[in-house]
Amino acid sequence: MQRAFVTSLLVSVLCSAMGTYVVLRKLAFIGDGIAHASFAGIVIAYLRGADYYIGAGIVAILTALGIGFVHRRGRVALDTAIGVLFTGAFALGIFLMSRQRTYSVDLQSFLFGDILSVNHQDVLMIVALALAVAFATALLWRALLYTSFDPVVAQAGGMNAQLTEYILLVLLALTIIISLQAVGIVLVAALLVTPAAAAYQLTTRFSRMMAISTLLGAISGAGGLYLSYFLRSSSGATIVLLATVLFFLAIGGKHARNALGKP
Repeated sequence: MQRAFVTSLLVSVLCSAMGTYVVLRKLAFIGDGIAHASFAGIVIAYLRGADYYIGAGIVAILTALGIGFVHRRGRVALDTAIGVLFTGAFALGIFLMSRQRTYSVDLQSFLFGDILSVNHQDVLMIVALALAVAFATALLWRALLYTSFDPVVAQAGGMNAQLTEYILLVLLALTIIISLQAVGIVLVAALLVTPAAAAYQLTTRFSRMMAISTLLGAISGAGGLYLSYFLRSSSGATIVLLATVLFFLAIGGKHARNALGKP
């Protein structure tokens, strides 16, 4: 439980912070896409006897870059590029897994997460990747911020909007890989989007939105884990359900504030 608590807190905070870019850029579908695509990397790593995170990370990053390339160079709509690449990669994982007659591990557990199985090495790896993503985000704060609101003006101002977009896709891919053990492939997109969407209901300032999103994510991660312990339920599902409840509370708070005539 101690390792699970640290992991859930790190994952929830990181996903919620990165989720602000996802919500502002209207990329909610991309989290689900990259997460599902990473399943192919997990299966390939299993077949080759390699580390699951390395396999998932390589495929997730390649898929993220592929989505950006197809969207920009192929002039394909972003949601179409996501749909084609993630379903293809996910199908590849299922195809490879279906050809194996026996399994020494249950690969399907990655679909729903198992945070209580996190070991000491997993925690160290998650901390290292989380720090790397946080450092890169802080370093590129201005570029990510301006290209999220107006990429055309950012490009005119001397920023490389295309390169920034590719870097953001890679950072999102790493964030998703960090989250797989906690909430699984199926639920990781919700953890990316829901806290940030809730924060978006409460403020129009970016820095405040990220702070509120991070706070709501931490509450969802820690609170959901404790609730799952007492309710004897899936930890990943409970974390996401709590985040969903907070989202609807944020909507209610927004309407209540508007009814009272407060800005």
